[in-house]
Amino acid sequence: MEKIRLIYLILILFCCCQLSAQNKTVTGQVTAANSEEPIIGASVVVRGTSNGTITDIDGNFSLSVPVGKELQISYIGYITQYVKVPKNNKVSVVLEEDSKALDEVVVVAFGTQKKESMISSIETIKPAELKVPSSNLTTALAGRMSGVIAYQRSGEPGKDNADFFIRGVTTFGYKKDPLILIDGIETTTTELARLQPDDIAAFSILKDATATALYGARGANGVIQVATKEGKEGATKVSIRVENSFSSNTKNVELADPITFMQLANEAVRTRNPLAPLAYSREKIDNTIKGTNPYVYPANDWRKLLVKDMTANQRVNMNVSGGGKLARYYIAASFSKDNGNLKSNSMNGFDNNINLRSYQLRSNININLTKTTEAVVRLSGTFDDYRGPLDGGDVMYKKIVRSNPVLFPAYYPSDALPTAEHLLYGNAIRETEANYTNPYAELTKGYKDYSRSTMDAQFELKQDLSFITKGLNIRGLYNTSRYSYFDVNRSFNPYYYNVSSYDKKTNQYNIGLLNEKSNPTDYLGYSEGWKDIQSTTYIEAAMQYNRSFDIHEVSGLLVYQQREKINANSGSLQKSLPYRNQGLSGRFTYSYDSRYMAELNFGYNGSERFYKNERWGFFPAAGLAWVISNEKFWRPMNKVIPKLKLKATYGLVGNDAIGDENDRFFYLSEVDPNDSGKGYWFGTNFDEGKPGVTVKRYDNRLITWERAKKANYGLELTLFDALNIQLDYFTEHRTNILMDRASIPADMGLAAKVRANVGEAKANGVDLSVDYNKFFRNGYWLQAHGNFTYAHSEFLKYEEPAYNEKYRSHIGQSLNQWYGLIAERLFIDEYDVQNSPKQTFGEYGAGDIKYRDVNGDGQITDADMVPLGYPTVPEIVYGFGFSFGNQRFDISAFFQGSARSSFWIDAKATSPFQHINPTDDDPYHQDIPLLKAYANDHWSESNRNLYAMWPRLSTTVIENNVRTSSWFMRNGAFLRLKTLEVGYTLPESWTKKAYISSARVYCSGNNLLLLSGFKLWDIEMGGSGLGYPIQRVINLGVQINF
Repeated sequence: MEKIRLIYLILILFCCCQLSAQNKTVTGQVTAANSEEPIIGASVVVRGTSNGTITDIDGNFSLSVPVGKELQISYIGYITQYVKVPKNNKVSVVLEEDSKALDEVVVVAFGTQKKESMISSIETIKPAELKVPSSNLTTALAGRMSGVIAYQRSGEPGKDNADFFIRGVTTFGYKKDPLILIDGIETTTTELARLQPDDIAAFSILKDATATALYGARGANGVIQVATKEGKEGATKVSIRVENSFSSNTKNVELADPITFMQLANEAVRTRNPLAPLAYSREKIDNTIKGTNPYVYPANDWRKLLVKDMTANQRVNMNVSGGGKLARYYIAASFSKDNGNLKSNSMNGFDNNINLRSYQLRSNININLTKTTEAVVRLSGTFDDYRGPLDGGDVMYKKIVRSNPVLFPAYYPSDALPTAEHLLYGNAIRETEANYTNPYAELTKGYKDYSRSTMDAQFELKQDLSFITKGLNIRGLYNTSRYSYFDVNRSFNPYYYNVSSYDKKTNQYNIGLLNEKSNPTDYLGYSEGWKDIQSTTYIEAAMQYNRSFDIHEVSGLLVYQQREKINANSGSLQKSLPYRNQGLSGRFTYSYDSRYMAELNFGYNGSERFYKNERWGFFPAAGLAWVISNEKFWRPMNKVIPKLKLKATYGLVGNDAIGDENDRFFYLSEVDPNDSGKGYWFGTNFDEGKPGVTVKRYDNRLITWERAKKANYGLELTLFDALNIQLDYFTEHRTNILMDRASIPADMGLAAKVRANVGEAKANGVDLSVDYNKFFRNGYWLQAHGNFTYAHSEFLKYEEPAYNEKYRSHIGQSLNQWYGLIAERLFIDEYDVQNSPKQTFGEYGAGDIKYRDVNGDGQITDADMVPLGYPTVPEIVYGFGFSFGNQRFDISAFFQGSARSSFWIDAKATSPFQHINPTDDDPYHQDIPLLKAYANDHWSESNRNLYAMWPRLSTTVIENNVRTSSWFMRNGAFLRLKTLEVGYTLPESWTKKAYISSARVYCSGNNLLLLSGFKLWDIEMGGSGLGYPIQRVINLGVQINF
């Protein structure tokens, strides 16, 4: 027995010795060869495993390493080294600079270029900066990149895309936004919005002529180019990001309370006609104040009843990447659920709040077929499933804030009519039917479902032809896209009731059905909605040459492109035909000793829209650059200014997206042979008719490309290896702008307007981008970024009548300039009215807006309209932010700003007590409520403030007071804390136990703070502030990497 115990003991000791021999602790230091300084944060990993650490502030590290394994030491900008562990378990590693890694590569048209040798004006952004707490990527663009003018008008899920332009707007065509390319394929703003930041490898904005020339007419308004990630050779990596966010309105439109609404509605009646009956009786007002019976004397707060204070949203993204020498892969999937902030009615059995579920799938696979042949297969899909109000969230919001609060309750209790098995919605009779808008019924009577799908399949083949001559390669690409959309509506026709009798003594009431004739129902009906199916095919073939000869570097590129789009929902012969375009593009670059660079580009494009003589356009561009910091005479300055580069470009670009999108072929007339409005009627009762023929567009074979000459002058500067500055001054001269001929008056009898390429405009501006990066010896780092854009445009030629008043001309004014009357003040009294120039816009009197007689003809007409304020598109946008942290903790913030823009409050839409009659789109009556701001500051007999926010009240629209004028003009300038994020990276000692390479938790916010002089609603919504508000978002997230 003792012998057995001894044997066990020997075996245990032997095993322990073996285990201790398998791993040993290795220590060491990593320094830089060029400076002999320690490298902070260098990665030290056991080769082929995820077991690793990073160096501390002195470049030191300590790591447990299995016997016989090598260490892999790497750091950005340095050549990775592999080191065998010596017997003393101590290593000293010196990393050499990697010149290839230091040459930052930028995605350009149909390829990449080293940033050092780039001449074009191209702005890049790190994908990490696009990670905002939102499912919409476009909302992250505002203020983050110089040259990009962006703003968001709505916060409704699925309809919250930002509007954005590159260096302003200089066209009247239907397409003013830039060309958007994802992996080289033209796509829509919605697809860009759904793209996940985790899947982005590079994001570039192409701004000047040399940058966009290769895209020809498609790139006339600039280009947004995105490249998605590809797999890298190495072990499989898994990354998961999970977020849960809470959104609420940044600002709510404040309405007057129901009592004030009734009191001022009576004032609106009497101030215009003292003998007219009041809108609301004293009895109704008093009983409403007392709260006698809320079903007889209702006082609705529609927003409180129908809108939630906050809603929750979720997002999940997962990607897997890796591969070997033969193949590499990147596979990603994501899911987001965005909910609206509308309340649901549990009694209906369905959720009528906005619910948008979005799914994205992406697969990028690179396969080395041979040593010189590579195949790339890219598959992607975006799928949206939506359920929400029948008319959408924006329209629903407008109904909520534009409904009478005191006519009827949202609904009556079930015991008011015990025999009923349906909801007892409230309403009131207007004329003969119950047809007022009850926003509660509008929200809960049904819902809309829609499904949108976009799928892309891309195959690319690359062939290295270095065996023919070094640096030569060719590639071919084929992409097919499929888009589908359909929606359905399910709803019932509500039963509407109102009080038919009321016993004041017992406070009991009876209700009666109001809409029996309209056949109300208590079950969901079905109505088929819109369907859209599109198919797009794109083919690209390219030959590229890159070669270095001592101090000379040359490159050449020739690309052929062809695109065809088919729409299955064709409403006409023209629309049923395939949409096609073709192009041939080329680029040549030359660099001498990394000091002098030259670039020549061209685009040769064909457009189906023009006659054969105008169908093809040639658009060349050229650029030069001088890297002064690479000159010998600059060497004494290198420590202070290590980089100084001057560059200039000039080119011609074309645009065929002119006129209306439905104008397929300008050289053909469009004729409607069955226009009932142009026919004739006959018979005894004139009840028999025949349609007539109408010319909707006259053919014009001379209509041609809109052309723009663009110039860019740039400076790139680096100070102390920490501060990077990029400054560009740009100009544009655009000609051949398509416009209606003012010289052909309507009384000539022509059915359609005659158009020609007669407009001309110019633009100029400045882009500035500043970056600061600093790493401190204590392990902390600081990054700061700022950008500024100024873009101004003005007309040089504009087709308009020969005005007697020069101020009416558009010449010299911005393309986005509004014209209106100059409002001086409100009229004091009838004497003031009688002794002022006559205003020709309907009735007016004391307390109404008084306009300036600009031309001095004794009357106020449209001839007195002048340019007002700034353009509606901001001329100045800017942004600035910072990131600060260490290996564990980090914090970042970003501010977005806008200036030199004006907008107009929609006076007609906010005109209090105005009655809106039914239309084909909205078959209900509405009484516009009273904004609290108007209630507190309007002209009245007791408040004769000549500069009150709102003029004298009225129950009808006073056309004189809702003219476009300076009275309702507001300054669009604002500064917003766009994002704020605080994160913490978990210690490696924690994550290792769960086989996690890294994990970070964070809390972030979006649209947190707004500084603006405008207080009615969120200023970024412009003049239409009654719709779905922009959202403030608080987000909690975790990122885990395996």
